[in-house]
Formats: sequence, C-alpha cells, structure tokens
Amino acid sequence: MSEIEVQPRRRSPLVFLIPLILFGALALIFAVGLFSGDASKVPSALIGKPAPVITLSQLEGLQRDGQPVPAFAMADLAKGRATLVNVFASWCAPCRVEHPFLVAMAESPAVKAGKVALVGMNYKDEAENARRFLGALGNPYSAVGVDRSGRAAIEWGVYGVPETFLIGPDGRILEKHVGPLDAQAAGRLLTRAAAGK
Repeated sequence: MSEIEVQPRRRSPLVFLIPLILFGALALIFAVGLFSGDASKVPSALIGKPAPVITLSQLEGLQRDGQPVPAFAMADLAKGRATLVNVFASWCAPCRVEHPFLVAMAESPAVKAGKVALVGMNYKDEAENARRFLGALGNPYSAVGVDRSGRAAIEWGVYGVPETFLIGPDGRILEKHVGPLDAQAAGRLLTRAAAGK
C-alpha cells in the first residue's frame, strides 16, 4: 500500500486582509462622526420646555458688593427677563478658560441694566473652593445656587461642566451651550438673551 500525501490547502493572502480592512472602515466611520458637527450644540430634550424645578442652596459666605449672594430658583428664571445659567466648578479647568468671558458678559449694558440676568450653578464643589475660585477670578453672577450632589444638573441634562443655558423671559430653555464659552459664543448668547428670543 502506498501512502498518499495530503497537502493542506493554502489560504489566499486576502483572507488575512479582511480584518484589517474592516477595522479601517470602522475607524473611518468613527472619525467622521467624532469630528463632524458642532460639539457645543448637543441636542437637548429640554429645549423649548420650562426649566426644571430645582432647589439649590446659596453658596455660604459668598458676597458681592458687601451683600450675600443669593441662590436662585425656578421663580427667578421666569421674571420677564432672559437669564443665562452657567454651570461651573472650581475644579474644572475649562471653567477657568471661559471665566473672563462671563466677567465681560456681567459688565455688558444688558446685564448691568437688568435686562439679562447671569446666574451660576456650582456643581459638585466645596464651598471654600468655589468662593476662592470666584474671589480670584471675579464673581460675574448675581445669584449662585449650589448643586453639591449633582442632582439638579441631572434634571437639567448637564453632560459636564461648563455648560450654559439661555432661559427665556417665560422660564423656557431656549438654548444650551456645551463646553467653555469663547468670545463668539458669549456674544451670540448675550445678543439673543438681550433680544429676549
């Protein structure tokens, strides 16, 4: 009897390229999704709806012009004027980057005249650190509410700090800006707030 040698079938070199091609296609799809669109305009289910009802305490020991800075509530957001609500924290590096633009907004004629209110929501922060942050960089806010647990931010749909909400004169959320404000975004929000739309 003779033995027949069986040679294993050779695979095509293309078989080894299939996983590489699939990986490249997926990487391209993810890259396009990551870098397309405006990251500061994250869709929010709350746009056009009343701002969520929240209870915030005031930032202990924070003063402005020798007076304690109050907290804010839903009733303060529907007083017939537009309100900009900025979510910030002392531990947030991008909050430091945007802070000069908030200080400039506070000095604008619309805010000075009371046509637009600028308030802050201090997110998961220690009172002493928040006071030090605002003391060193300036306090642009007429009211600061403290969200120690982060529950209020969840109600507002906050993805991360900083975020800024434009609240219309009727208390409805008109716009949400995700990330640090720059001169262009701050100017656009302030113009829209002053117009009351």
